[in-house]
Parts: sequence; C-alpha cells; structure tokens
Amino acid sequence: MLSYDQRADDLKSISIVIPVFNEVSTISAVIERVRVAPALGLQKQIIVVDDGSTDGTREILSRVADSEVCCFFHEQNQGKGAAVRTGFAHASGDIVLVQDADSEYDPDEYPRLLAPLVKGKADVVLTSRFLGGEEHRVLYFWHAVANRLLTLLSNMMTDLNLTDMESGYKVFKRTVLERLTLQESRFGFEPEIVAKLARLNCRIYEVGISYEGRTYEEGKKIGWKDGIRAVWCIVKYSKWWSR
Repeated sequence: MLSYDQRADDLKSISIVIPVFNEVSTISAVIERVRVAPALGLQKQIIVVDDGSTDGTREILSRVADSEVCCFFHEQNQGKGAAVRTGFAHASGDIVLVQDADSEYDPDEYPRLLAPLVKGKADVVLTSRFLGGEEHRVLYFWHAVANRLLTLLSNMMTDLNLTDMESGYKVFKRTVLERLTLQESRFGFEPEIVAKLARLNCRIYEVGISYEGRTYEEGKKIGWKDGIRAVWCIVKYSKWWSR
C-alpha cells in the first residue's frame, strides 16, 4: 500500500506551479518549454502566479493565458512563498511541481523528477544541483558555501540527508500538500516546506538536476537577508523547536 492513499497507477495528472516576479525576459520561453516538456503521459495543468510584477510580465501573461495556462495575479509583491501558496490552492493535479520562472531549471528533466512518483517509490521528490554529474554553470563561491551550510543545518534539524535544501524544483503528491499548512511568504518557503515534510510519514527521494544559474545582473533575486531568514525558518519549523 502506497502512502497517502494514492497508488502509482492513480497518478494521471500534474499541476505545474510557476511563481513569477519581474521576469519579462524569460517568462514566455519558460511557459513554452513547460508546455512541450515530456511528463510521462500525465495531463498538464499549468498555473502561473504573478507576484506583483512591474516590468511588463503581467501583460505577457494576460496574452498567453488559455485553456492550458491559468494565470493569477497578486496586486502587490508578497514573495515567492505567497505566490506558491496561491498556485497550490488552485492545483487540481494528482502531482504538483514547482517550476521557477527564470531559465535556471530545465523542464526537459521532468521525466527524471517524476519517475520515483509514477513508479510508486516516492511521495515527494526534492532535487539537487550538487548530486551526481549533471552540468551546472559555475558562479558564486560564497553562495555555494552558504547553501551547503544551510543544508547541513536543515539536515541536523530534520534528520534528513539532503544535499541541496534550497533547490528550486520540488514535486509532491497533492495528498501530501493537503497535509501541509505553509506560512512563509518569501524564500523562507524552502526551509519551511522541507522541515514540515520531514514530520510527515512520507517517502522522500532526491534527484540530481542540471542548473543554469544567473548572476544578479541577469535577474537573480535572493540575497544575504534571505539567508538569515532561512536560518530562522530552519530552527522555527524544526520538530525540536516545536516540542
């Protein structure tokens, strides 16, 4: 018997949630890549949540919305976590996948992410930019150090053995998401959801992915303040703190 009352052959559809903020140069291409990306035969629902963009992204989304792409708009910027929550609230697929709106993550890798779920091995798939021999762009040394330290602290608090807690791709059975109450509105969403997943009796797999990172000049948004918030969230949502 699989966890969360879903057998592997009952997984027929996937909701792909794309939070977006000021990505006018990439959003059209990302949506098109998601449209054509292989998804192991699952029926796709694409949900784009604009988080108060001011650079023309909203106008693009108004044009691309159709029967396959559902667009929702925040009037003011609230943060990635808030946009993801809005997307989750409208997701109807048996599987839910979070896809960033930049070009850092490759939708062609969906079969690799989905395989543990459709084979009946996993309830959640997290991803790693550092696992295995996949290609990745070489960028900021101290970002990599901070990421590994945050992952180490997260692992200590959750007793998971992840290699990349902050990786953007995350895939869930919808029945798992229905048991989570998420609070963080910015990038604290990443450590929060990992901590809360660790409390559930679900099977978590980690899959190596490629990574085409961006510079700040190219639109990267996460900063040192988000790192400090991540430390707080790792501690705040851990099972040790909540006892």
